[in-house]
Formats: sequence, C-alpha cells, structure tokens
Amino acid sequence: MTALTSQQDVRQATEERKARQVAIHIPRVAVVVVAAYIGAQMLADITSLKIGVVASLAVDMGTFIYPITFTLRDLVHKLLGKKNAQTLVITAGVINLFMAAYLAWAAGVPGDPTWGLDNEFNAILGPLWRIVIASILAEVVSELLDTEVYHWFVTKITRRYQWARVLISNAISVPIDNLIFSVGAFGALPFLQDHFLTLPWNVVWQIFIFNLAVKFVVTLVSLPFIYISPDRDWSQD
Repeated sequence: MTALTSQQDVRQATEERKARQVAIHIPRVAVVVVAAYIGAQMLADITSLKIGVVASLAVDMGTFIYPITFTLRDLVHKLLGKKNAQTLVITAGVINLFMAAYLAWAAGVPGDPTWGLDNEFNAILGPLWRIVIASILAEVVSELLDTEVYHWFVTKITRRYQWARVLISNAISVPIDNLIFSVGAFGALPFLQDHFLTLPWNVVWQIFIFNLAVKFVVTLVSLPFIYISPDRDWSQD
C-alpha cells in the first residue's frame, strides 16, 4: 500500500512539474497575439454592421481591420501549434456569437427615460443577425481552411520563406471568407430575396471585389508580423 501511494505521489509530482513547464514555456508574445486576435475579430464584427462608401465603392467597415486576423492566426499557429490555432478560431467564433447575443439582450432592455439614447444604441449596436451569422460562418470556415493550408505549406513544402506561407494561406482563405460573407449577408439567396439587407447582385459583387482588394493590401502590410518570434520546431506537430 505504501509503495502504491509512493508511486501515485511520484506520478502526480511529475504531472505537476510538466504542467508548470508548459506554463513557463508559453511565450509572452503568444498571450499578446491571442488577445490581439480576439480583439480584432470582435472589432471587425461590430464595425461590419456599417456599410460605408470609400473611393465611391461600397464596403463594410470591418474590412479594414479584419484581414489582420489571418496573419495573427498564422502567428498563433507558429507559436502554439495547429491544434491551439484551431481552438482559437472556434473560440473566437463562440465569443463573437455571445457578443451578438449579449448586445441583442442589452438592446431589448428598456432604456431609462432620463438617458435618452435608447433608440440610438439599438440602431447602432443591436445586431443584424443575417450579418452576424454570415460573418461568423465566414470567419470560422476561412480561418480553419487557413490553418490547414498553412500547416500543409510548412510540413510538406518548405519551412523557409515565412512570408510565403502567410501569403499562400491567405491567398486561398481570404477569398473564401469574402465570398461567404458578401453573399451570405447581402445576396438574394433563396427565402431572402425580400430581406431588407438584400442588395442587387451588382452591388454584392462590388462589395466582394473592393473588400477583396482591401484585404489583400492589409495582408501585404501585415506580412512582417510573422517574424515577431522565432520559428517553431515543426517536427513536433
């Protein structure tokens, strides 16, 4: 009995030591990048509620911040591995869905008459569920795809040219994201032809093309971020 207890104590001590080592070995920059990823996702989803006009073209205003999340996702993949990157993508989707639900609840609570801004709050922050669903679906699908392409590139093609792995993965995942969001949020889909958010197809494609151009520009600008930290040992994945 004493020997068994001793073995259990040794096993427990070993597991605790491994847990402490894992915690110690998580780079501080990884914490910053994960926080930046979640923050950028939430900010992009909120500002996507507005369709602005830039250079005489229609564009959802989340377009100017959202593309950076692809490079941040790549950086998380590099720092923490594929499984953690996948977990982050799905967690961000859940957080954004919860944010939309919470904003919907907050908008539904009667405003204090002395405040006087209830209608304005509801108009600005009350979620438009078609945009919310299209946005979250586009994010999760495209960034999980980005994860697979990035991992394929570094494990099957080359571990060199870190900028190339970001560029290739984004070049495949960003158009998919753009297509799902533009068509899902504004296209005349079955049963949504008369929805108040439905736009003429020429406007939808205008949003698609302009958003795509902006996202690729932001991707190019954000490419150097991948060099924030040393590369990982990909043989561990």
